[in-house]
Amino acid sequence: MTRLMMTLFSMIATTLMGVGVIAALASGHDRLGPILIGAAAGFVLAIPVSWFVAKKLTEQE
Repeated sequence: MTRLMMTLFSMIATTLMGVGVIAALASGHDRLGPILIGAAAGFVLAIPVSWFVAKKLTEQE
């Protein structure tokens, strides 16, 4: 399950980091700080999301 989680993490983290950056830019924050915070929040949030998705995928087998 760990290999599956890491594979999913690479895709999920990229997506959530992009969402965080877009959210920061859409809310009018065009400085580096809020953009980095949005990207970091997406990165951190991707860890449990990847674990949850990997767990659900392995349970169905």
